[in-house]
Amino acid sequence: MSVPVSETDTFSPDKKTAENTPFYDSICKQSNVSYHFNPEVSQYHFGPYHPMKPFRLMLTDHLVISYKLYEKMDLYTPRRATKEELLEFHSDDYIDFLAKVTPETVTKLPESTLAHFNIGDDCPVFDGMYDYSTIYAGATLDASRKLISGMSDIAINWSGGLHHAKKYEPSGFCYVNDIVLSIINLLRVHPRVMYIDIDLHHGDGVQEAFYATDRVMTVSFHKYNGEFFPGTGSIDERGMDKGKNFAINVPLKDGIDDESYVRLFKSIMEPLITKFQPTCIVQQCGADSLGYDRLGCFNLNIKAHGECVKFIKSFEIPMLVLGGGGYTPRNVSRLWCYETSVLTDVTLNHKIPNYLPSYDWFGPDFSLHPQLDGRIDNKNSKKYLESVKQDILEQLRYLAYAPSVQMQEIPPDITGLTEDEDQIIKELNEEQDGTRETQNTKDEARVGELRE
Repeated sequence: MSVPVSETDTFSPDKKTAENTPFYDSICKQSNVSYHFNPEVSQYHFGPYHPMKPFRLMLTDHLVISYKLYEKMDLYTPRRATKEELLEFHSDDYIDFLAKVTPETVTKLPESTLAHFNIGDDCPVFDGMYDYSTIYAGATLDASRKLISGMSDIAINWSGGLHHAKKYEPSGFCYVNDIVLSIINLLRVHPRVMYIDIDLHHGDGVQEAFYATDRVMTVSFHKYNGEFFPGTGSIDERGMDKGKNFAINVPLKDGIDDESYVRLFKSIMEPLITKFQPTCIVQQCGADSLGYDRLGCFNLNIKAHGECVKFIKSFEIPMLVLGGGGYTPRNVSRLWCYETSVLTDVTLNHKIPNYLPSYDWFGPDFSLHPQLDGRIDNKNSKKYLESVKQDILEQLRYLAYAPSVQMQEIPPDITGLTEDEDQIIKELNEEQDGTRETQNTKDEARVGELRE
């Protein structure tokens, strides 16, 4: 079925039909999917020349709404992360710095302080920087809680996925590492969590956080030449101590195309998932691995990127799906809308709905799938990719078993309620308990009357 989205010489839908016709073909919804988005996150601005543009999230949301994908998901507007939640990973002095510094006060700070907290061109101080960080981190934590409670099989937060932030400092446009925070939360319940990163850049912040544990396997597909940011991600980075061989890195060269990337991805991920047996998967879907990205150097089209998400979904393991990099906003939003359709089991019409508020952004073709390959020569030979694959499969041989953990009581704070919210619920419960006691007394009295 192909749903027309604009008037033609032979087709002119009436207004009511147009308003109620979904722009997708429904396949078969097999999973409970939740969509976590606080619209305030798209209102922040890193600066006029900075490549990170939070308004790409607004464009994504416009597409999701225009295709009526919200009909296929549970929608949540999550609260902001609290300071206490951020301190589950980040240091106290760093979070205090983020909360207090402003564009006005930063000019008065000594250079040593700015250097200590890695403030510069990549990670500038901008208006609302701390609020912005708490909004996207809060959405990711909310998504993780829905997975833990079983309310969602797949939870999506496109504003998250900021994988470079470190415990003590920001890095690579990332201030708070929402991925690490969510994995810490998931580990309260899940014995093994797998992290999969298909951003152009190496997921260094997440790898570093879990480098010495066997309960998290980090897998990153990225460009690597020893110099490209962040400079890490060699195939020889494999973890340490208990985490030895649980860090998997797939270093790639410029220009990799759809066929090569998808084949390599599937041939590596299937044995990794089979061996590690994760009980939950966190997938970071950075859009800067698309062709024609402002900072990119790969040749991936939107469908190939989405095929990687579809393949992981096929294992039917609870998934937390996050955004990440991506610096050509119109293509970032196209990708994340398409991957939302993949996760909700629907097929979208390739023509973007013409009543979209930001429709003009997607010209001149107004297609969900513009041609993005062919700009850069593919420097990844079949021989090189096969050698990378064999190195990783050899590394996998050293993993003799899927790690397990001792059963213990689940911590009580996974609901994500603040102290104030907890107190309100406690008071309501106490009131209801009093009401129940009164009602029970009345019921007992009525039973006595009937007996007499």
